[in-house]
Amino acid sequence: MSGHNKWSTIKHKKEKTDAARGKIFTKIGREIAVAVKTGGSDPATNSRLRDCIAKARANNMPNDNINRSIKKAAGELGSVDYTDIVYEGYGPGGVAVIVEVLTDNKNRTAAEIRHAFDKNGGSLGQTGCVGWMFDRKGVIVVEDDGSISEDDLMEKALEAGAEDFSAEEGAFEILTDPSEFSAVREALENDGIKFASAEVDMIPQNTQSISDEQKVQIEKMLDMLEDNDDVQNVYHNAEMDEV
Repeated sequence: MSGHNKWSTIKHKKEKTDAARGKIFTKIGREIAVAVKTGGSDPATNSRLRDCIAKARANNMPNDNINRSIKKAAGELGSVDYTDIVYEGYGPGGVAVIVEVLTDNKNRTAAEIRHAFDKNGGSLGQTGCVGWMFDRKGVIVVEDDGSISEDDLMEKALEAGAEDFSAEEGAFEILTDPSEFSAVREALENDGIKFASAEVDMIPQNTQSISDEQKVQIEKMLDMLEDNDDVQNVYHNAEMDEV
């Protein structure tokens, strides 16, 4: 994510190969597993699971994959326990970086995350060292394909409880408090709104200006982190056109 240009991030991910898409499905499958473990396998009574399913569908994950992930987490197909860990550190030029992981082997993951930082001019820090520079928000992105006007979507979003609404080139972005994210997402979904993305993110309060050389370094670090199956999300505050 750049400053906070969620739409450019989505377009960048859409351009990735089938192999990368498979990695995205693996990551979402882990999120589904944790949601089922914490709230049960029935989406009707588990809002976290409903959010995961919505995210899966926004990423074109097949229903068979979604159902298999739910059944596996429920113990019907054999399950794996994942631990939720957040790493914080600095990239080139003092860029703040947060890495959220779900892992079944904490020692392996810690070594791999540290290697990604060290190899690309960064350093892992203590928990809390950069987290205060970000705000956790629900972020819903709707592609501007002409199916709904900006004014109508903004009205629906704000009525549903959204905090903020903005129009970017080719898309609309809706921000919510994390506690209101599920309600806003479901209200818009019930109105027939299709999402390019819908998830809770960490948004930087301010962005960090870096050199072109540092941009190349941070891109390599982000690619290395995102290629790791244990890594669910990577957030940073670098000023970049696209990551």
